[in-house]
Amino acid sequence: MKKILLAEDDIDFANVLKHYLEIYQFEVHWAKDGEEAWKLFQKEIFNICIFDVMMPKTDGFTLAEQCVSLRPEIPFLFLTARNQNEDKIKGLKLGADDYIIKPFEADELVLRITNILKRATNSVTKLSNANEIQIGNYLFHTYRLELKIGNKTQQLTEKEASLITFLFNYKNQLLKREQILKAVWKNDDYFSGRSMDVFISRLRKYFKDDTAISIESVRNIGLEFKIKKGS
Repeated sequence: MKKILLAEDDIDFANVLKHYLEIYQFEVHWAKDGEEAWKLFQKEIFNICIFDVMMPKTDGFTLAEQCVSLRPEIPFLFLTARNQNEDKIKGLKLGADDYIIKPFEADELVLRITNILKRATNSVTKLSNANEIQIGNYLFHTYRLELKIGNKTQQLTEKEASLITFLFNYKNQLLKREQILKAVWKNDDYFSGRSMDVFISRLRKYFKDDTAISIESVRNIGLEFKIKKGS
């Protein structure tokens, strides 16, 4: 049974949502505000988190930052009544796997949760086939989700690891944006495209200590993960 951390301050809405998710065999731990959710997150290991954006004590964005700093591998999505692009972009920069505007159909939420969990499981399965990959001067520990160079270690999320794996498999080749999105995000909509841009920016920072490695953008076409020969 997959465990969900639900942080939602609307009691009636949360009760209905919790009941509906339990019908689909999810184990739901409900927190009435961000502070309570943070305490639960530190005690338990969850498969996925669902955070309302506007909550008392600690808002959803702040809560997500705290959770990512502790366990970056756990996927999460936001619920919000505000349909504003700046909120979506902020959520994406925090690493959210999805962003759902209220009101929504409960079936839609279940489908999105299932897809996120399926992608996470597939990522772990694929990455476990090769424990270590040498990328230039970096050592990519696929099982532990770590990128190492010298004495520096960068902990990765599953999505970051999946993206690195895909780009490395097609290194020194020009990839269309749609190819990357469909392979890693499983769709190529606007939300996924913006999410990919955020993740690519992160990877550029992660690989900055090896000048032989670069991720180059080709306007209106896609990306190329370049590794100079001999690296």
